Amino acid sequence: MAPVAAASADRTRPDVLDGPFTTRQLLRIDEALMAADSETGLTFSVYVGPLDEPTRQHAERLHDRLPDQASAALIAISPNQRVLEIVTGEQANARLPRQACALAALSMTATFGGGDLTGGIVTGLRMLTDQSRG
Repeated sequence: MAPVAAASADRTRPDVLDGPFTTRQLLRIDEALMAADSETGLTFSVYVGPLDEPTRQHAERLHDRLPDQASAALIAISPNQRVLEIVTGEQANARLPRQACALAALSMTATFGGGDLTGGIVTGLRMLTDQSRG
């Protein structure tokens, strides 16, 4: 998984500035991620980019690279492929059942369809946070 912001010696800007988000949008997503982590004790991550086929297996491989996979939840989004995958570790899965993830995914895709990638991510994170607390 590519880092959110990585600068190299031969570049003057972080890689993230070449992505689909403005600085303001990245701050909104980061705030939603921090809130989700602190309110639930789980670790939420978001990947936005291309997914190799089969997309589910690629998302699972990305999840496997996260620290503390058992309590991690990954939202993998490939806008160009129109694909969204939510992968949860064992502990996260106990608090985020398949139905809750499906509901969050449905809400996210509806928002994405309206052209709001950031809003869809933030909404999905909030829904998953609410579910994992309850």
